[in-house]
Amino acid sequence: MSVAFRRESDEEHKEPKFELPIPPGPNLVTARGLALIEAKLRDLDERIAAGGDEAEIEALKRDQRYWATRQATAELAPAPDGEEVAFGTRVTCKLGGQGKTIDIVGDDEADPANGAISFSAPLARAMIGAFVGEKVDFGGKAEAIEIVGIEVLG
Repeated sequence: MSVAFRRESDEEHKEPKFELPIPPGPNLVTARGLALIEAKLRDLDERIAAGGDEAEIEALKRDQRYWATRQATAELAPAPDGEEVAFGTRVTCKLGGQGKTIDIVGDDEADPANGAISFSAPLARAMIGAFVGEKVDFGGKAEAIEIVGIEVLG
């Protein structure tokens, strides 16, 4: 018998749709990160309410579930003191002899192309706890990063 006659619906041959993966560990956020999550949820709510193609609405609802979970689990990190590299700081450093400025933020706020990395990224983990003038190991190299400046993100 042909498959066309046995199939219950077209749905069983479609690719399964999975939920967006939630990063492991705590959901630390800066005040800016929390505001970004809230703005994302408002935008998704508006787009879902506007209606449209069923597949598009399902994708929007999946995104909405992700961001609602991220909002519910968000932990506003305490403000750093600016004395050492920590979550919520902007770090100026020398890496491989070149100057870099990096913001250490939460997973959802991270944007490496614009200098914002997650606190769970290897580079951030290598620098957290360091002070200005200190050199830290990174990538298997001793004293690969020199901390030049630290400021609290606003």
